[in-house]
Amino acid sequence: MDMKRREFLETAVLGAGAAVFGTGFVLGADRKKNRPKKTFSTDPLAVVPLTEKVSCTRIGFGTGMSGYRRSSELTRMGEEKAVPLLKFAYDQGIRLFDMADLYGSHSFVAKALEGKPRDSYTLVSKLWYHGGLEKIDGSLEPEVALKRFLKECKTDYLDVLQIHCMMDGDWAVKYAGQMEAMEKLKEQGLIRAHGVSCHANTSLNVAAKTPWTDTVHVRINHEGAKMDGSVDDVVAAVRACHESGIGTIAMKVLGEGTFSDSLEKRRKSAAFVTGLDCIDVMVVGFAAEEHITELIANVRTALEARKAESAV
Repeated sequence: MDMKRREFLETAVLGAGAAVFGTGFVLGADRKKNRPKKTFSTDPLAVVPLTEKVSCTRIGFGTGMSGYRRSSELTRMGEEKAVPLLKFAYDQGIRLFDMADLYGSHSFVAKALEGKPRDSYTLVSKLWYHGGLEKIDGSLEPEVALKRFLKECKTDYLDVLQIHCMMDGDWAVKYAGQMEAMEKLKEQGLIRAHGVSCHANTSLNVAAKTPWTDTVHVRINHEGAKMDGSVDDVVAAVRACHESGIGTIAMKVLGEGTFSDSLEKRRKSAAFVTGLDCIDVMVVGFAAEEHITELIANVRTALEARKAESAV
């Protein structure tokens, strides 16, 4: 990267009054203004706005539980178990599917969604740059990797493409080339939004100040399990992102299995995340049909409780 570009990006990230970066980038105030308003509903599977151009069900299927080297808990089940589970989620009304190159889940989701109208579901995937993945087609860079992703997903576009697992405060400078490439992909209509998944408050804080960021994945639950700091600190960082107009996707809602032995904890976490005004949607790594129906029920209960409280 040449020095002028590096200096510009550092200014864009660190300066609150940064200029618009690229023709498709908008400052936080405009981004928030342009996003459709979210109306309250007690439907746990209501379609809600994530960005100006992307809407999705408030519950999504996370396909990356224990994901590494293009495999995950879901893919390790094998197609004979994983595909019916994905189909069950769709039939229950879950239409957001969260994938990544790291998880190896593209083809599983594609098979489950065969014959379904493309506008009936939302696809999210992520680019991995931390090593350990074979370079298929010779490159992991956005322009090349996305062509493969689209082929694996059997679709003409992805709703959201993110840079996976940001853990420090310099990602917007380090990945400037990928960010620019992803913006061009958005301009071409091959993706509708871009962003990052964050595994540190420092990376979330940068996301909140970076006009390029359309969406973020955030690790959050009521106990701080598998999170990046105290609950209060994480909520503050997420709120800063949301207030800048970024679409927020909650992950680790059930502590990545930490709450598997406690129905009460699962209920409390579902209620906690559902009640946060800075969270737009949540994704959970389901391993069985009953996990899906339970979360839907827990979110419905939480929403109905909120409605009852507001009526008092």
